Amino acid sequence: MRKALTGVIVLCAVFLVMLPAFAAGKPGFDSKEIRIAQWGPQTGPAAPWGSVARGSDILFKIVNDEGGINGRKIKYFIRDDQYNPAQTKAVVKELVEREGIFAFVGGVSAAGGLAVKDYLAENKIIWVGPSTAINDYVFPVNPYLFAVYPLYEDEASILTKYVVEKLGAKKIAFLYQNDAYGKSGLAGCKARMDALKMKLVEELTVEPGEKDLSSQMMRLKNSAADVVIMWVNPTSAAIALKTSATIGFKPQWVSSNTLSDYTLMNKITGGLWEGVITGAFSLPPNSDNPLMTKYREAAQKYAKEERWGTFYMAGILFAEPLVEALKLVGPKLSTESVLNQLNSMRNFQGLGPMINWSPKVHQGSDSVQIQKCGPNSSYIVLQDWTANELATWKEKK
Repeated sequence: MRKALTGVIVLCAVFLVMLPAFAAGKPGFDSKEIRIAQWGPQTGPAAPWGSVARGSDILFKIVNDEGGINGRKIKYFIRDDQYNPAQTKAVVKELVEREGIFAFVGGVSAAGGLAVKDYLAENKIIWVGPSTAINDYVFPVNPYLFAVYPLYEDEASILTKYVVEKLGAKKIAFLYQNDAYGKSGLAGCKARMDALKMKLVEELTVEPGEKDLSSQMMRLKNSAADVVIMWVNPTSAAIALKTSATIGFKPQWVSSNTLSDYTLMNKITGGLWEGVITGAFSLPPNSDNPLMTKYREAAQKYAKEERWGTFYMAGILFAEPLVEALKLVGPKLSTESVLNQLNSMRNFQGLGPMINWSPKVHQGSDSVQIQKCGPNSSYIVLQDWTANELATWKEKK
């Protein structure tokens, strides 16, 4: 009896030890559901970007209410990584090994994404639409990662060209977050400046949680920059504008699309965001486009407590291609079948630019709009979808 009991205990112990491995080996779906997940900063210095993960839920609720995908409903998981790469690794590991996730969508933070992209590929987990855009995600090609977001290098190049050719900027400075996100923007700006035979008058770094930017703002003022392009998080941008206002420094501020939620940015800057020019990876959130109207109405139905804005809407945009691929696969779902659909996706357009993927190139888009924050946080489209003609990655297609 004692031997039998000991044997049972040993078997139970072995099972518990192996449980994560079993979960990781799950296909991520069954006859009733498909398990999809996203991490995002629900708390911490980049918490305003946390609405991206919550926004994706709107699309999945629409899909489920319409009957699901080939008889399966989407079961969606969100985890807070606090914009901390170590926490990103922890929550992704938990989702993969304990929840048996089929695919990830979105995922704010370049550093966080870099911390988990190889792990996801090793576990053959599909990742569509990272909520950031750096070359390291897609070059060399990662067979399981499909990018929707225009590359930061492309966006910065396009914005730099715009301020020089359309605004007549002569003295440009660049303020950037000291990580992969910020450095990608700087690289794109400098590539365009080189092509224009110009030099930045100043380039300064900001740490993600830095509270005092007075020295950076004074250096920018002393540089006499007429345009400052910034590649930072919302909190850092607010500190920068408030600090510059106190010292009488009023350049034309220009930003990546990551700061294109004008209502939010006006709120956290105390109204200083009006007049700021940004890139944009989607149509304005108040657009009368039929698809935008459908999603806006769904948000009112499913999440009245949420504010409809750029970041929230982005969660839908990043998830749209995965939903499309799942629909096209049919009832015989597998990782391989979805990969085949994603690798052959051509001219797909949801709320953002046209998406095209091939087995050789998983960067789906190369275009941004240029928009400006108008009165009452309104969106003014300055320039329609524009590609970066300097980009060399498109030659690989």
